Amino acid sequence: MKIYNKKPALSPQEIRHYNWYIWRAVIALFVFVALMITLTVFDVFGQLPSFRDLENPKSNLASEVISSDKQVLGTYYIQNRSNVTYKELSPNVINALVATEDKRFYDHSGIDFGRSFTIFLHLLIGQKQGGSTITQQLAKNLFTEKSNNPFVRITQKLQEWITAVKLERHYTKEEILTMYLNTVDFGAYNTYGIKSAARTYFNTTPDKLMPDQAALLIGMVNGPGIYSPIRHPLNAINRRNLVLNRMQEQGFLSSGQVAEFKQKPLGLNFHQNNHFDGPAPYFRSVLKKEIQKIFKEQSINRPDGTPYDLDRDGLKIYTTIDATMQQYAEEAQQEYMKNLQVQFNDHWRGQNLAKSIHNFKFLINQGMLKSDRYKQLKMQGMNDEDIKTNFDTKDTLNLFTWHGNIDTVMRPTDSIIYCKMLLRNALMSMDPTTGYVKAWVGGTNFEHFKYDQVKNGTRQVGSTAKPFTYAVAIDNGYSPCLKINNVPDTIRGYGDPWCPRSSPSETLPGFITLRQALAHSQNWVTAHVMSEVKPEPVVELIKKMGITSAVPAYPSICLGTFDASVFEMTAAYSVFANHGLWTEPTYILRIEDKNGNVLYSHTPKVVQAMNPQTAYVMTYMLKGVIEDGTGSRLAYKYGLRNPIGGKTGTTNGNSDGWFIGITPQLVTGLWTGCEDRDIAFQSTRLGEGANSALPIFALYMKKVYANAALGIKKTVDFDAPKTGVSIVLDCGQYNQQQQGTNEVDKKLDF
Repeated sequence: MKIYNKKPALSPQEIRHYNWYIWRAVIALFVFVALMITLTVFDVFGQLPSFRDLENPKSNLASEVISSDKQVLGTYYIQNRSNVTYKELSPNVINALVATEDKRFYDHSGIDFGRSFTIFLHLLIGQKQGGSTITQQLAKNLFTEKSNNPFVRITQKLQEWITAVKLERHYTKEEILTMYLNTVDFGAYNTYGIKSAARTYFNTTPDKLMPDQAALLIGMVNGPGIYSPIRHPLNAINRRNLVLNRMQEQGFLSSGQVAEFKQKPLGLNFHQNNHFDGPAPYFRSVLKKEIQKIFKEQSINRPDGTPYDLDRDGLKIYTTIDATMQQYAEEAQQEYMKNLQVQFNDHWRGQNLAKSIHNFKFLINQGMLKSDRYKQLKMQGMNDEDIKTNFDTKDTLNLFTWHGNIDTVMRPTDSIIYCKMLLRNALMSMDPTTGYVKAWVGGTNFEHFKYDQVKNGTRQVGSTAKPFTYAVAIDNGYSPCLKINNVPDTIRGYGDPWCPRSSPSETLPGFITLRQALAHSQNWVTAHVMSEVKPEPVVELIKKMGITSAVPAYPSICLGTFDASVFEMTAAYSVFANHGLWTEPTYILRIEDKNGNVLYSHTPKVVQAMNPQTAYVMTYMLKGVIEDGTGSRLAYKYGLRNPIGGKTGTTNGNSDGWFIGITPQLVTGLWTGCEDRDIAFQSTRLGEGANSALPIFALYMKKVYANAALGIKKTVDFDAPKTGVSIVLDCGQYNQQQQGTNEVDKKLDF
């Protein structure tokens, strides 16, 4: 048997010696920490946030575009971050966060010392230690750019401690939780903050998140990449279940609830955020530039004098757009344009486009020069010959179709031809009384075709200009019942003699009333009226009605030979429905900063553009277009027989199809055509406004009327001026008066 020598016990002197070393080490560590904290407080390792910084923490906060019915139409952002208040958070989100990230959150004052002091040793040996409280994480999110150097991280951690304590002094626990959830990064797809995350992953709002949904999102906080439900669904489920377990441990959920939620699938309703996502993308694009222009012209700046940044400053932009009506307008366009494109393609099928379309090769070449592909190749240093070869070489391309985007292999040159042969469409709908724009559809697909055709684009207006000439005549005392022989009428005195053409199949023979002439869009009678009233008063009226485009004082303007936008024409027609008042189209109500301070509010301009009686008589004239004229399919095909006025318009070569419809509560303008005027329907039957634009109005209005909550009623008619109407609208009575006058004239030998 081996005998081991027993180690002698330490003597009291040795114990005192070792204790002295231990206490020296502890005191040294304490002094070191105290010194480091002192140096941190005095900004030796970098400036700490000031009180003002704590009150106004900097973050890239998305600006929100809000509809009149309180829906978020979209955001402008660098980081897609939108703030919520504590009341807008589901308790499930709060419980999941506290249970997972900081179970003693309500008991500490910013630092959990039981966990935090071990972090230095872990940092020094390169290991991660989860010692940060929610308040410390908030301090890091708001004020720290995390370093990978462990020694620098020690000083940063001290800064976070001190900032966390300051945050706890300045804010309540509820405010800290809210600020934290507003700053968290939820991974790719431009998703920052719980509001954006709830919308991106579940298409809901933070107050409606269920426990399993909240657990999934909170589980992503410490690893938005590895726990992404899109890229790593299994990891996301495991992490979600871990959070649910933590919620059970803290008494927020029962074991039965946790077991039930663990059995559920992820249940995602994923929608990736892009700037063109959401309703009214064309409107939001125009709106952003308009706000930037207003801020610059009116010197609306931040308190420090620097310009506001819509992508970072979290502004609230309250608009007049009605989200429901906007949806109806986009649905109506989608529904009909899909069918109209088929009509367009069928009637061009089998034809040689280069021979049939004027300037075809020039148009395709221009399309190439304006394309993003051409600009990118130029930046790469390629010459035009090499670029032409590139455009003639097949490649994988993403194209828009009415059935969704597709990836296909084709020559870029062919893709230009494809896009040139796509029909475009634009719509604007507004309240004629207030001027508030309710719906704005600036094109067919913002992702592929970003040019707005409501306000930025102008096209020849065609016969939609005819009511302006008739309005001047009515204002001069003409009656809608006045009959004029529908024969050619040459106008002289304005350059070369001018007489419009009139299609034999569409010409009403003999004497017809002015109301009939407008209803059936008769060129010869319109020219005769122009010869009576002269171009100058018509131009004056057009300008009063808000048309800013150049309108020369020539007789041909009575047929709409000038250009204007859907925005201008819709507002002009609102004059007829609004007792002669032109009310400036308004789409911005007010703009607030992130704290709710009003930066800008808008009051529309109002101009008495027309005599109220003239405006009322014109509504009677325009109703004739629908009752028995070029717009009659609105009644016989779509069943809209309530008080509606309107006017179709078709330009030379069927390049532009228009319809503007008026009701007492809503005026809506539409345009349809190709990008280039040389590309159009070959048949007027297909290309006229009654076929290319009117049906979208009909589908839109049927949806609007069906929703009683919108308050747009079929039973409302245009009301006469309070002063009465002296112009006779009953043609039977008018004819009797004319006959009576003739008898008197005879007796008096006139």
